Amino acid sequence: MKLTHSLEELLTQQKVSLNEFQELIVRLLNYTVLCRSESVTEQDLYDRYVRLEDLIKDYLSIAHIRIHHDQNFQYVRLFPPGAEIPGIIEQDESSYTGSLRQRLSQNEVALVLVLRLQYDKALREGKIDDLGYALESLESLSIAMKNVLRRPLPEKLTDRKKLFQRLRQLRLIQYRADEEFEGGEAWIKIHPMIVTFVNEDAIEALANIEQIEASEEVKEQLEA
Repeated sequence: MKLTHSLEELLTQQKVSLNEFQELIVRLLNYTVLCRSESVTEQDLYDRYVRLEDLIKDYLSIAHIRIHHDQNFQYVRLFPPGAEIPGIIEQDESSYTGSLRQRLSQNEVALVLVLRLQYDKALREGKIDDLGYALESLESLSIAMKNVLRRPLPEKLTDRKKLFQRLRQLRLIQYRADEEFEGGEAWIKIHPMIVTFVNEDAIEALANIEQIEASEEVKEQLEA
């Protein structure tokens, strides 16, 4: 095919094979995210992406797939047609319902919001490491969930593990493979990409809800 031949010529200039290009595209479409600090594999794929960034953007733009590349924290995330960049709130409705569009459960949405709030807090307090991560205990996340959203983390250990595994798959958090999540002793590293995953509109909406609930509590106390 002419398109494949032209692609191979461009890849040859970058000393990348067609198989290596295909591997990178498949990985991006399957995972929707590359994080250089995640593993040796993702480090290699990220470095390959940097070499081919313009070509990959052109290639994926045919399907109206857009890319957010944070060079500071070295990660790449794909966004489907109609999605706001950055953010999880879309600008308009789209007929696209493919795998690139992240469908989060209520528990996942709740935890993502709390992760963003806790990251912002750590940022204000200067508790961010050299790679931009914020370290939070499971206990502090559990308390924040109850205080902010009035809901606990899943009680069943299997459900709790699945919840954190899902957010790790999205590269929003990191934790040791041997973490059990049974008590409050587990530690979670929040990736700086949480700031672009949850936009300011969502945070403002959450703050408004908190203000309304606080006003209602004061009103109830005055009327008691």
